[in-house]
Order: sequence, then C-alpha cells, then structure tokens
Amino acid sequence: MNNDQNSFRDRIVTMNEEGRRNWVYANQPKGKYYNARTIVGIILLAFLFLAPHIKVANGEPLLLFNILQRKFVLFGVVFWPQDFHLFVIGLITIIISIVTFTVVYGRVWCGWACPQTIFMEMVFRRIEYWIEGSGDQQRIRAKGEDTFDKLWRSLLKHFIFIVISWAITHTMMAYIVGADKVHEYIISSPSDNLSVFIAIMVFTGAFYFVFAYFREQVCSLVCPYGRLQGALLDNNTLMVTYDFKRGEGRAPMRKGEDRAGAGKGDCVNCNKCVSVCPTGIDIRNGIQLECINCTACMDACDSTMRRYNLPEGLIRITSQNNIQNGSSFKWTPRIIAYTALTTALIGVLVVLFTLRSSYETTILRVQGSLYQKIDEDTYSNIYNYKIINKTEHEGNLRIELVSPKGTVELAGSSLLIKKQEKLQGAFLIKLDKEVLEGTSTPLVLGIYNGDELIETIHTTFVGP
Repeated sequence: MNNDQNSFRDRIVTMNEEGRRNWVYANQPKGKYYNARTIVGIILLAFLFLAPHIKVANGEPLLLFNILQRKFVLFGVVFWPQDFHLFVIGLITIIISIVTFTVVYGRVWCGWACPQTIFMEMVFRRIEYWIEGSGDQQRIRAKGEDTFDKLWRSLLKHFIFIVISWAITHTMMAYIVGADKVHEYIISSPSDNLSVFIAIMVFTGAFYFVFAYFREQVCSLVCPYGRLQGALLDNNTLMVTYDFKRGEGRAPMRKGEDRAGAGKGDCVNCNKCVSVCPTGIDIRNGIQLECINCTACMDACDSTMRRYNLPEGLIRITSQNNIQNGSSFKWTPRIIAYTALTTALIGVLVVLFTLRSSYETTILRVQGSLYQKIDEDTYSNIYNYKIINKTEHEGNLRIELVSPKGTVELAGSSLLIKKQEKLQGAFLIKLDKEVLEGTSTPLVLGIYNGDELIETIHTTFVGP
C-alpha cells in the first residue's frame, strides 16, 4: 500500500485544493466483470421499465405504489393501508438484509444493483462513449478549443440525456399512478393536467442534473448508505482490494528484468485501474469512501497482468485480513448476529403474509350515540361498518351476532362487495333486556361469506 505522505487526503477525489470540481473522465472497462455487470444492468433496467406496464391475471399491474389512493400492488397482490405493518416490517427486513450483505460483501449493492450506478454506468456513460469517445478523448475534447465538432457532440449528448431523464420520470410516475394513467397524461394537453406537467418537468430536470452534472458525487456526498461504510465494514469484509504485499513496490515493466530480485512488485504502475474508476480514486491507496465495488479496476488490472504473463488477482475481492495474514473468511459474532436478525425478520414477514386476511372489517359504535329503547324488553345500538375486499372475487357477506343472542338489522338490503373495493354502511343490533350486563355488554360478531366465517369482531353494547 502506498504509505507516503501524498497518499493522505482531506477531501474527496473529485474536489481540488480550491474546492473546485475535478471532473471524472473514466475509460470504459473491458473484461468478464464488466460483461457480467452489463447483463445484470440490462435485466434490472428491463424490469424497472416494464414492471408497471405488465399486468397479471387479475388485471393488476406487477408493481404499483399509489400513495394518493393508498393502494399498493406487489407482484399482482393488492395491499391496503390496513396492511401497512407488512410494509414497515418488509422495509426493515430489506434494510437489515442490505446491512448484513454489506458487512460480508462490502458495497456490492452500490456497484452492481444501485439505480444510480446502473443508470450512470450502463446508460448515460455509455452514451458518452458512443458520442464523445473514450474517457481520454473526452478529457482532450473538454480542454480543447470550442469547435463545431465539439458543439454538435455535446448538444446531441445532452438532448439524449434529457429524453432519457424524461423517460425515467414517466416510468417513476407509472409506479405511482399506473401506466394507463400516465398514457392519458401523455396524449392529453399539458393544460388539462398542469400540476402533473409541472411535476414531470421538475423531476425530469432533477434526473438530468444528477446524471449529466452531479454524477458520481451522489455516492460520495449525498447517499447515506455510502456514509455508513465506516461503521459497517471491517477487516473481515470481502471487498475490492489491492494486494499491496504482492504489488509493492510499483515500477514499470522492463524487458527481461528480474522484478523479484530487484525488489519490485507485480504492479507495473500502468494506472489503468485509475483510468477506469467511475469515482476517480486509486484503489492502491486502500479502502476509500468513494469506492463502490464496481470491479472495473479488477478488469483493468487483470488485462495488464495477462499482458505481462503475471498472475491475475492483484486487485481482487478479498478481505484485509486475507491479504495481511492469509486468513480465510470467518463468521464473526457481528455477522452471525446480523444474519440471525435477518433470518428472524424474514420468518416473521412470511408468517404475517400467510396470516393476512382476505377481508378487513372495522365495526364501531356510532360516536356519541346512546342506547335506544325499542320496547320494555328490547334495546338497540347503532354501529358503522367498513369492509375492504382484498380478494379478486366478489363477496356476498353477512353480519351475524355470535354472542349473546340478538338480532342484526342492516340499513341496506345486503352486503354485496366487489373485488378490491370498500363498502361502508350502518346497522342496528337489538338485544333483550335479560342478556344485558349493565351499561356495557361485550359482543362477538361474525362476518360470513356464504357459510365461511371470514372474521370475528369484538365490540360492546351500551345499555341502561
């Protein structure tokens, strides 16, 4: 590892001593890891853009997060606000799972699956390679004089960036209001949905700014997950690491030389690992905040090792302990604790999903109401009900009094509720005086769909 005084820095790589931006012109990696990332990126991008448009057998989209109507669809299964606890536990499970994965494998999520990285490296930066050439060519053109060639390339690039940002915005909106609604917005006049049009323009501008200008600084300056690495990573974490024991001291390769005898390491100081890094760091200076474990430097280094007939893996996925002590991966108490917690949360989530009811019923006595005396021996209370049908089938429900004995009189003719809809109304419960237990009598109500008891509700009856 480079331990001289120049290896220490008190600022991120993309800032110079005056606090100005150091623009990163990364060359395009080539190799097996980049090819694998490309395949993963294509799959994730295809899923992202297609998921809100795919409808399952029940007519619902594959994914929908309609906050405005409080309706959420996960793989065709509809969830309502009454299922919010499932989302909370699910979100906690995802967060703990990512933390567990990070403790073991470092920032693999950042380099391989994060939307910011996928869009930046697999879409926007590839467009730059296509229009403006390699990172080195882009740097030369940026520092050169303003010419027509430079102008048309820049205009074309930014036009495509804006179009893609527009497409991303509409895709995100499709996850919120549904693909059909977005299609209506597109074919209608902006004046018909002015607030929607303004929101689309604002978010399109935001995405364009992030991917055209802010870029890798999202990972270094904004993303809270990146800031947590100091607390999550340790010397046992597997991550993209430079083998300083094998690589130092660095020196260019000379034909026919005995590098081992000259005290030279396998690093030939070609700087290819730096030239392909999307965040602009030198991985040879150790683990750094900006590193997203994208493995671009691994491909670059391996190509150099093959060129000089040296063993690959000078930069590889391993732990600091493995390089320093030669020790293999160990299950530390922290990893065991995180893994156990993740497993427990997944188990709880599976149980809750299994026990999730098909109908959600709320029955409350009308607020502020007292009992009504029907005759000398009979009293009544009035109740409001709200029933949500979470199923894909129409329900013909009824409310029966399980205990004590009494009668239920609906304010309407029936409880016919359509699929994925909500039904509200009122009903009376009449009890004989002899079954009352003072001013508050416990009631047990059964909600039936045909002959099937689907839910049991407990409430009280107010008496004299």
